[in-house]
Amino acid sequence: MPAITLPDRTVRRYDAPVTGTEVAASIGPGLARAALAMKVDGALVDLATPIDRDAEVVFVTRRDPEALTLIRHDAAHVLAEAVQALYPGTQVTIGPAIDNGFYYDFARNEPFTPEDFAAIEAKMREIVARGAAFRRQVVPRDEAAALFAAKGERFKVELIRDLPDGEEISLYSQGEWVDLCRGPHMRTTADVGTAFKLMKTAGAYWRGDHRNPMLSRIYGTAWRDQKELDAYLHMLEEAERRDHRRIGREMDLFHLEEAAVGSVFWHPKGWRLYRTAESYMRRRLDAAGYQEVRTPQLVDRGLWEASGHWEKFREHMFVAQVEDEKRTLALKPMNCPCHVLIFRQGLRSYRELPLRMAEFGSCHRYEPSGALHGIMRVRAFTQDDAHIFCTEAQIADETVRFAELLASVYRDFGFTDFRVKFSDRPVVRAGDDATWDRAEGALKAACATAGITYELNPGEGAFYGPKLEFVLRDAIGRDWQCGTLQVDFVLPERLDAEYVGEDGARHRPVMLHRAILGSFERFLGILIEQYAGRFPLWLAPVQAVVATIVSDADTYAQEVAAALRAAGLAVETDLSNQKINAKIREHSLAHVPVMLVVGRREAEQRTVAIRRLGGEAQSVMPLDEAVAALAAEARPPDLR
Repeated sequence: MPAITLPDRTVRRYDAPVTGTEVAASIGPGLARAALAMKVDGALVDLATPIDRDAEVVFVTRRDPEALTLIRHDAAHVLAEAVQALYPGTQVTIGPAIDNGFYYDFARNEPFTPEDFAAIEAKMREIVARGAAFRRQVVPRDEAAALFAAKGERFKVELIRDLPDGEEISLYSQGEWVDLCRGPHMRTTADVGTAFKLMKTAGAYWRGDHRNPMLSRIYGTAWRDQKELDAYLHMLEEAERRDHRRIGREMDLFHLEEAAVGSVFWHPKGWRLYRTAESYMRRRLDAAGYQEVRTPQLVDRGLWEASGHWEKFREHMFVAQVEDEKRTLALKPMNCPCHVLIFRQGLRSYRELPLRMAEFGSCHRYEPSGALHGIMRVRAFTQDDAHIFCTEAQIADETVRFAELLASVYRDFGFTDFRVKFSDRPVVRAGDDATWDRAEGALKAACATAGITYELNPGEGAFYGPKLEFVLRDAIGRDWQCGTLQVDFVLPERLDAEYVGEDGARHRPVMLHRAILGSFERFLGILIEQYAGRFPLWLAPVQAVVATIVSDADTYAQEVAAALRAAGLAVETDLSNQKINAKIREHSLAHVPVMLVVGRREAEQRTVAIRRLGGEAQSVMPLDEAVAALAAEARPPDLR
């Protein structure tokens, strides 16, 4: 007689094992219509799953977060059925739900192309409209293998043969079509709805191994309703319009090439943007009591072995052999062990703590070429890195200070919406459970002191300690993980860092690893896309262009430019023979925020006509007033 506890803590008792469908119906017809699946003691399962014990049950409806994963998983099955109906002889392999959508890999002599999508989507809609029930069946391994072998599905047979001994093998049918799947699924194919779209094709090796056959992958997206789908497609259009690689070319900021894969060639304008961000961060850190340091690029492997990074990150390190010394050096992938070495120089006192050590540290990590993405994901990057050496009692205060600094920096760069994830101990980690208990407890207590609310991100902590991840939301709703704060009791122990306490004894400091921007390269890519290249005046790499209407104004234009430069602005002149409308169009495409147009009248009256990027109107101002106004507007937020 199972007792079912519902979210409102009411309990319903049943005389025999009962399915989720039956429980929902007993509660009311509204829930029976809305429920798509259920969580039994936290595990997501089909509504048809029998419940034969006392359990807590939560029903999943279309509005719940779990619904999107279910919709996308089921859409992948609908896609696979549609493909096999339209293209007999095609073998199905695997098709999971992923962020924002799903995919399915197919074995076929001729790969799919986007031209196939219209027919496949039409067939998918037929399958959805049919509303066939998803039915689960557990079968013996040999029976499942024989079923798919008879269909010519050799990839499914291989999957079945490779499943661990004792693992339950389940099949799901939707009408006559059957697939190997763990589940769960919703009730019927109708629950998928019609808010889906096939997006692109790609090649993919079977099981990710280049020695295996190449498969044809179809990616799709699926949402709860058409409004959500339309919003997602609009976001993709906006993302394409804001792509930092395209805007970087238009603004002549940087380029990337095969001569240095994964490294950025910064052009003068791009480097000006970089230096503006770096100078701003340096001022903020100076004001916050950080001491800036610089550590070597090449460091002996012995340090990385002692810190634990060699075992954890060796495959991501670039290594150099010094033959005459018989030594192995590594380009540093992170700065933390080097900062401990600075801390260890001399005898440290508790009076020096907290010691905030910052470095704009140049790092290198090997990323596969296929994972590289513009300046967002590179092999050579600079972190706005810092490590705070403190006592355990100081963790909360330092967390408060850091959170305030981070929020202020994000606001200055134009980001007002961010959330925090708490990542706790991973499976593979350094330090014993007692150490992790202390570290996680200290970080949670610090969050409470700082008023930080967070969502749990289980198992995603650093190998040496738990961490907070600060996730920005940009202008078009995308999330970017940038800032971090990590509590580390392990590295100071491994690298023998210590200080003399008030009691005269030697103690280990706690090490707080923290970053705000993350890497400059990635953060600048995010900024480019956040503003679509239309930076606020203080960030713009070219803040103003002085353009002439007639050549008679050339001398005055150069005088205007000189006055602006003297006031600290980054200014260019356009004295070309093009008509003024062509000049305006050219510099608008380059995202220059301000144009100062001068002709004979402006030269005679010592005025300028100011045009703003994206605006049609212009205002005429005396030169001195214009220079003062633009200089004030271009002043970085921390200096206002």
